[in-house]
Amino acid sequence: MPLQNRVTPLGELVADPARGLVYGNRGCLHDAQGRIRRRYNGKRWIACRLEFRGWRRGRLLQPGKFTELFFLDEATAFAAGHRPCALCRRADYVRFLELVGESRADAVDARLHRERLGHRRVVGLEELPDGAFVLEDEAPWLVLGRRLLRWTPGGYVDGRLRPKRAEAVLLTPPSLVSVLRAGWCGLVPLLHPSARPD
Repeated sequence: MPLQNRVTPLGELVADPARGLVYGNRGCLHDAQGRIRRRYNGKRWIACRLEFRGWRRGRLLQPGKFTELFFLDEATAFAAGHRPCALCRRADYVRFLELVGESRADAVDARLHRERLGHRRVVGLEELPDGAFVLEDEAPWLVLGRRLLRWTPGGYVDGRLRPKRAEAVLLTPPSLVSVLRAGWCGLVPLLHPSARPD
């Protein structure tokens, strides 16, 4: 049975066998039996590489340890409000701080936490960069070129044209939209291979 540790662009934790291309955590979210009991534990939400220095992971969701999370790709991690890890993605982390105009992780984590918990904004679809997510028809959609692609745990499906002069609810926190707008490209895949531009 799949563990409830796959993260959606809405930041929700779901059980699905798809593993994804990005790893991360938000502290210990599970109990001694591995059941998810809280949405987050602290403001530090990070996105990591799947492999680093040959480190081996033990059994997932061990009692008292952080909850191992998996994202389809970095666009999904950004939409959920996660930033690059300072350990396994040091160069990404340094560049990320420069792009958001902060010098310390605590400051950017506090800003992202406010944005994650704040009210969602309605924005014009034309102004969004590739990699941002919007909510339409109660589902998360990726902005990519002239298209919108519906997110699923296993990949992107149901592509449709991005409507001109239309608005949608923005899922990706504004600070992370700015990072995407700057042309972000890090050590982990920004987009899953199922996302093909037009």
